[in-house]
Amino acid sequence: MDLLLSHLDLLMFAAAILLLLSGYPVAFALAGVALLFAGIGILTGHFEAHLLSAFPNRIYGGVMTRQVMLAVPLFVFMGVMLERSNIAAELLETMARLFGRLRGGLGISVILVGALLAASTGIVGATVVTMGLLSLPTMLRHGYSPSLSCGAIAASGTLGQIIPPSIVLVLLGDVISNAYQRSQLDAGNFAPRTISVGDLFAGALLPGLLLVVLYLLWMITVAYLRPQMAPAVKKAEGQAPSLGAILGVLLPPLLLIFAVLGSILGGLADVTEAAGVGALGALFLAASRLGEVTKGGRDWGRIWVLAGAAAFASMIALAMMMDLRLGRSDTSLAEKIGQGVAILLTVPAILGVGVSLWRLFKTQVLQAVSRSTAQISSMVFIILIGATLFSLVFRGLGGDDTVEHLLLSGGGGSVRAVVLVMLVMFLLGFFLDFIEITFVVVPIVGPILLGMGVDPIWLGVMMAINLQTSFLTPPFGFALFYLRGVAPKEVSTGHIYRGALPFVAIQILVMALVALFPGLATALPHMIYG
Repeated sequence: MDLLLSHLDLLMFAAAILLLLSGYPVAFALAGVALLFAGIGILTGHFEAHLLSAFPNRIYGGVMTRQVMLAVPLFVFMGVMLERSNIAAELLETMARLFGRLRGGLGISVILVGALLAASTGIVGATVVTMGLLSLPTMLRHGYSPSLSCGAIAASGTLGQIIPPSIVLVLLGDVISNAYQRSQLDAGNFAPRTISVGDLFAGALLPGLLLVVLYLLWMITVAYLRPQMAPAVKKAEGQAPSLGAILGVLLPPLLLIFAVLGSILGGLADVTEAAGVGALGALFLAASRLGEVTKGGRDWGRIWVLAGAAAFASMIALAMMMDLRLGRSDTSLAEKIGQGVAILLTVPAILGVGVSLWRLFKTQVLQAVSRSTAQISSMVFIILIGATLFSLVFRGLGGDDTVEHLLLSGGGGSVRAVVLVMLVMFLLGFFLDFIEITFVVVPIVGPILLGMGVDPIWLGVMMAINLQTSFLTPPFGFALFYLRGVAPKEVSTGHIYRGALPFVAIQILVMALVALFPGLATALPHMIYG
């Protein structure tokens, strides 16, 4: 009995994993297990009851007052709105007509569209389901191997986990930032450096693009070594698209991606402000595509939407060129003119927003997107609250010391500790969602690894790739479940699993390359932010 009581922290962690595997709601499983073991600890003298009084302060300081958390619902709104604007269907159709005559052309199209959707929506479930519905029947009809088709769709759909802007990177960046500050305070540095979500965005960009390149190389290799698995489309559906048609489909999402990532990486905006720009851009883009034509055949509503988007873009361009803050005593003549122009531009900008909201409201899109955003954001934050209570009780039971002992014992230093943590996260990814791993595991192991001198940006990128891999690992990879739900009856679960395995190997290869060449993750952030 004494042996069990001395290891309440490990028993608590095991109980939480078992309860999560049972399918019980994550937030209530974490909070319930934490309260149960806190009660056992109080009764047996292994937990100080006054530690629970810190829980409200942790919620207030860790969730309610952290501005970066506003980026979560904004990026979710952006992703869901773009998913409803039929942008995926147009991209897939255009790319299929462009590359269809090549061996593996449809697979190349799926991967490229997945990368574009990843950089604009960042929502794995929506991307996999959308591409599964649109492209899988087409690929099968043209003689593509079911396993290769499923693997390409599932893998490209998970790119939203690593290519910024990504909800995973936002959540992971916030957790890594807290862990890094804590590790520095423990080391006696009371003016700690900070790691932002923007650092993690910059760090994940090159590994994400590397994944896309390796996916394409795999598709091309299979197409030329085994042409029967990815044949060229003998009779393309429609003529090859013109340059104007290609630009008309590609430019809107590319401009939105550039506005969001460019503002972050260029230092013009933080992640929350960039998320606001992305949400507004998605609103304009969806409204310009989904409205109704008025009498006379001319869509005046769309004209107002485009005018509003142009006005906002002009204001952003002005803000990039000069300081538009009001009330300064040293304002130059050019800046005064710029301020006046910006004030005038607010009129078409506000009208454009109003018309966009009205058009989307009439088509029932705004209601559906708002409902989905509220549901997804609520799920994230309620899990965060449950995980905060779990980590508080875990530390109160001495879990930090136990984990530190497990990581440091046996020699090997930080290399062994990182390998062990990555292996545990990889295995947990077979059964748990990335949000659960991010909120439960990372806050426990993060301060220990960072206290050993591990680079926080590199560690965050490694964890992000690892969490992305969890979406593809059989038997419980969530991307595989999403695809199974929309795949035709002739596609078996075995086809989906076999198709995912080569892409899992590619992700592990990229993880190994980032481990061997840390500059893949750290060079760009250091170049941009110094």
